[in-house]
Amino acid sequence: MNIKELLDEQVLKINTPDFIKDDPVQFPRRFNKLQDIEIVAFTTATIAWGKRSMILRDTERMLSLMNNTPYEFVMNKGFETLGNANVHRTFFQPDLAYMLRGFYSIYSKYESINNMVKELGLGNDSAPAWKLCETVRELSCKANNGCYNSQCFPSNFNSSALKRINLAIKWLVRDDGIVDLGVWDCIKPSQLYIPLDVHVGNTARKLNLLRRKSNDRKSVEELTTILREFNPNDPIVYDFALFGIGVNDINIENI
Repeated sequence: MNIKELLDEQVLKINTPDFIKDDPVQFPRRFNKLQDIEIVAFTTATIAWGKRSMILRDTERMLSLMNNTPYEFVMNKGFETLGNANVHRTFFQPDLAYMLRGFYSIYSKYESINNMVKELGLGNDSAPAWKLCETVRELSCKANNGCYNSQCFPSNFNSSALKRINLAIKWLVRDDGIVDLGVWDCIKPSQLYIPLDVHVGNTARKLNLLRRKSNDRKSVEELTTILREFNPNDPIVYDFALFGIGVNDINIENI
């Protein structure tokens, strides 16, 4: 079995409806309104690091802070009533308020973030995730009295792997109708980049798909380039495979 065959096999095993119940993707999937889905996708992905059980617990708590009606909460400026308590690890309620205040400014001008991407032509960029993050970061800064917040949006675009933004966009863009939602048409699945975390990076290195030691933007680009050779139209479907191989500790010595 070669690497592509292994990856394709694992995709079929992992990319199933059963995957949803133990993954943060379950949260944006609870909603039907595009704006609700967008808000939940970005806020959930922002706290999607650490133990999965804690991520799921804390996302539930975060949604309850928004009364489980995120778009209505944002447009009614409910974020101004948030306190200072912890949401998840180093992410606190003022950080959440910062993000939601930014979303309020976006939705006050654009029908959706999907429409904003189309109107500003962000999907035409060779790396739309980084362009989108840079744009949302600047708009959020203006909405928050000229302040930046690195807990919400990184600033080192030349080096950041942008794992959280790439994860949110993956959920919104991939459209195979199984796990990811596919509610955006502003970016094509072929334009996506791998959400590179420690586990995906380590698995990719074991498979000799990635040679760089740092989990940075260059590593994202290097790994995604190889995945595009395997599947040009939907390279990030292999995120499921790299996740599954790592979590299930699959023997890859004979690959």
